[in-house]
Amino acid sequence: MKRIAAALFCAFLAVPAAYAAPVDINTADAKTLDKVMVGVGPKVAQAIVDYRTKNGPFKSLEDLGKVKGVGKQTIEKNRANLTVGKTAAN
Repeated sequence: MKRIAAALFCAFLAVPAAYAAPVDINTADAKTLDKVMVGVGPKVAQAIVDYRTKNGPFKSLEDLGKVKGVGKQTIEKNRANLTVGKTAAN
């Protein structure tokens, strides 16, 4: 019975994350990216923000691959959680 209750509780906690809106990689701060992105810790999250600050907004999710520590697998794992908001090209 305790196992069922624990499983239901864990499932309940996971539901809000599944319905959360995607995070815009062009406006999110490092703390948000660290929290939302699977396989990305605080250092890589800060590297994403630093890259964006230095080079301008990302034009696509694939542009994350230009950031050291972010590879194709990381991008694919996070595709549903991320979006690219308005850029100069939009």
